Amino acid sequence: MTPVFEVNGLKKAFSGLAVTNDVSLSMASGDRVALIGPNGAGKTTFVNLVTGHLRPDAGDVRLNGEVVTGINATGRVRRGLGRSFQVTRLFQDMTPAEHVGIAILQRDGRSGRMFGNFLSMPDVMEEATGLLSGLGLLDLMHRKVSEIAYGQQRLLEIAMALALRPKVLLLDEPAAGVPQSDTGRIERALADLPADLAVLMIEHDMDLVFRFAKRVIVLAAGTIIFDGLPSEVTKDARVREAYLGSYADASHAA
Repeated sequence: MTPVFEVNGLKKAFSGLAVTNDVSLSMASGDRVALIGPNGAGKTTFVNLVTGHLRPDAGDVRLNGEVVTGINATGRVRRGLGRSFQVTRLFQDMTPAEHVGIAILQRDGRSGRMFGNFLSMPDVMEEATGLLSGLGLLDLMHRKVSEIAYGQQRLLEIAMALALRPKVLLLDEPAAGVPQSDTGRIERALADLPADLAVLMIEHDMDLVFRFAKRVIVLAAGTIIFDGLPSEVTKDARVREAYLGSYADASHAA
């Protein structure tokens, strides 16, 4: 299957220290991939490189076969690369409907109208309502973000990313900071993502990783040390040493 997302030989160093060290990977439409690794492994730097927030020292990034390494973050979004952040970046005085409405207008190149009353634009509101309904946020769509729970804010971020109609979605710890009682909502949202969407999720919750991912990539010291099936990752000696030792031991003991 033709890759929709490719990273080839990506390198980045800060003050001579390699943070991303010759990283290569590819994803096809519909892939569900988890990127895991210890703190300091270079996961966030990798995401910033592929989304255009950092420039690599070497290597390239491709979307649908097009090299986008020299294209800025906005250009990559327009070409189908979506992202959520580890910490929410929402406006507390705005509503979910307004957040998603703005994302739709940006996608359609109608950003000049985003400060108008797009709540009266039937096409925008119909799409926003559908996205928010699908994530269980319909009853909250006109409430301020500051009035809704943190787990619901994380779902809103996913709604905004989906509003951009990405072909590839990067999720940076979508369950981070969410109470255990609300993680089920996040999991349901992940399960309901479009089947043809390629999803790369960074996550520390290994139980969530194993329920979500069909493939696991392990990053350690900026280098990929494993790329394969979830059923094999806990058996890999390098992965156990670098990251999964206690989890793997517990899994085998269970």
